[in-house]
Amino acid sequence: MYIRRHAENALQAILAGDKVGIILGARQVGKTTLVEHVLADQGPGQGAVFLNLDIEVDKARFRAAAALAPADGLRSLGNPAVLAIDEAQRLPEAARIIKGWHDARLPAKLLLLGSSSLNLLDQAAESLTGRNRKLVLPPLLFSETLATQVWAGGDAAPDHLCAHFAPQLRAFLMQRLAFGSYPEVVTSDRPAQLLRDLSSDYLWKDVLQTGLVKTPDLITRLLLLLAHQVGAEVSVSELATQLQMARATVDRYLELLEQTFVIFRLPSFSTNPRKEIAKSRKVFFWDTGIRNALLNAFSTDEFRPDIDALWESWFIAEVAKRNALLGSPGELFFWRTRAQSEVDLVVKQASGLRAFEVKWSARRVSGRAFRDAYGVAVEPVGPENPFVLDVIKE
Repeated sequence: MYIRRHAENALQAILAGDKVGIILGARQVGKTTLVEHVLADQGPGQGAVFLNLDIEVDKARFRAAAALAPADGLRSLGNPAVLAIDEAQRLPEAARIIKGWHDARLPAKLLLLGSSSLNLLDQAAESLTGRNRKLVLPPLLFSETLATQVWAGGDAAPDHLCAHFAPQLRAFLMQRLAFGSYPEVVTSDRPAQLLRDLSSDYLWKDVLQTGLVKTPDLITRLLLLLAHQVGAEVSVSELATQLQMARATVDRYLELLEQTFVIFRLPSFSTNPRKEIAKSRKVFFWDTGIRNALLNAFSTDEFRPDIDALWESWFIAEVAKRNALLGSPGELFFWRTRAQSEVDLVVKQASGLRAFEVKWSARRVSGRAFRDAYGVAVEPVGPENPFVLDVIKE
């Protein structure tokens, strides 16, 4: 089952343009499926060749084509209208080769797909400066997952769903908190097993293949610590002590996990370092299902002991996914004072600040300290309306 993505319009714009497309996202988020679907929608004449550089035969085929003159190289691949190089980060010279083909003005549309920005963006920045358009594809947005539900009625408005399908919406929301939003997981009748497979070594395969991680077990141990601390401020020094690693090594591992779209870090917001925490960061998983798989905690019970942390993690990841997909229209932060007043999410936009307190159970949110400091009311966010469509609008 194909689930329509908000990214389709962005990809169509890339295909209609004259630049190399770079599509980034974690493994299994549906990058190849998205490209195939958009090309199929465009009808005949959009023949495409996909080469997956994780597969040695495809890698050899690409290298053989690259050894020829650009036009001859493309001809050896069948003169496709679209050439998509999947897992492009696996070949260091991929961006340079594609640059040469682009500069030769070949008739094919050229796409680089990658599950890691580790090498691909560095290569692209050097080789494809001014010649590329990027698209970051995260796991499914909540609004996209609803398309799999008959009761959700396709394009039904959020207000309509909240008013008329509250029990179904709440139950489905708990499914997404527990199992996350990877496309195959959303449509599977065995989501827990799929997530266990993903969260073994597969999702961070790119980290392991760099050779920078000498002991693969350390990545799993680090991720387990992060899974337990999700939504809390993370001390790199404490992580290093617990793992018996150098702080610089932990920092590097966190960077690698960010570059492979497993986690992201939320910095603290501050304009007054004397009163506010200015350098702390929180760590979140792009997908709560991956976090739960690490802990083997797939309960869909609203009274699970970590429900507040899980809800906060899911909501902030939902905002971050939409932010990444729309090209970062807002910067995301958390806020805390030295007197322990805090706000879960601050969104900084050109039009000003918005602040959110994310709590599963209904409770009063004062936000007085933030309002006094910045003149912005703190908005409560609970499961009664999980839609975040307006959170990052200008």
